[in-house]
Amino acid sequence: MDNLDSTIDTMENSRFGAIYGGLIKDLAASVNMTPMEVNCLLMIYYKFAKVNGPGAKQMVKKQFYQLYLVLFNVANVQIIERTLLAITKDNKYVSPQAWISLFNLYITKDINVRMRFAFEVYDTKGTGVIDREQVGIACDKFFYGEDEDELNELKADMTEFIMKKFDTDKDGVISYEDYSGVVSQQPILVEFLGWLFPSRDDKDLMAHCINFDTILNVVDNS
Repeated sequence: MDNLDSTIDTMENSRFGAIYGGLIKDLAASVNMTPMEVNCLLMIYYKFAKVNGPGAKQMVKKQFYQLYLVLFNVANVQIIERTLLAITKDNKYVSPQAWISLFNLYITKDINVRMRFAFEVYDTKGTGVIDREQVGIACDKFFYGEDEDELNELKADMTEFIMKKFDTDKDGVISYEDYSGVVSQQPILVEFLGWLFPSRDDKDLMAHCINFDTILNVVDNS
């Protein structure tokens, strides 16, 4: 494998190839990315893992949180935790497969994939439905200010509006069928309970850092 990254020496490039070379082709076959794009993402992953010690091969959860805080400016711990849970069930590490899965979710234009991911993140109780309490907790983060009474009224109004909009069968909860039916007609509502996917600026930054123009072209129309 030719040297991919000029910021590390030939030995490090060789080590990277030995660890991830066989994985790149397998992952590229299962996601909407080319082998080179997967290669670039795994090089970044490799550098994260390398910080954890000479023999380390995986990113730890703490680094995943820091990535969200620094790159995406997201401080909602629950959203980060639920996102992590959606891509891996490991309690300590983020595997290379989970890392690639995350970015595949971020660049896909498949609304069904985006909806499945979003609903899983929003379903904080893991019951397969989203109830009024969960909607209310999400709405708590939509408004800020000093007038507590006004804030409570705004949050209550927003909770009521969302329930009326998404609980299409009027059974008191939002099922995936309710949610997907609404979002299929209005895709902009896929993130109806809070930010999940990178903004256009974040995508530009990711493409610049990773240096693969193909992904930037893919997300131009997303």
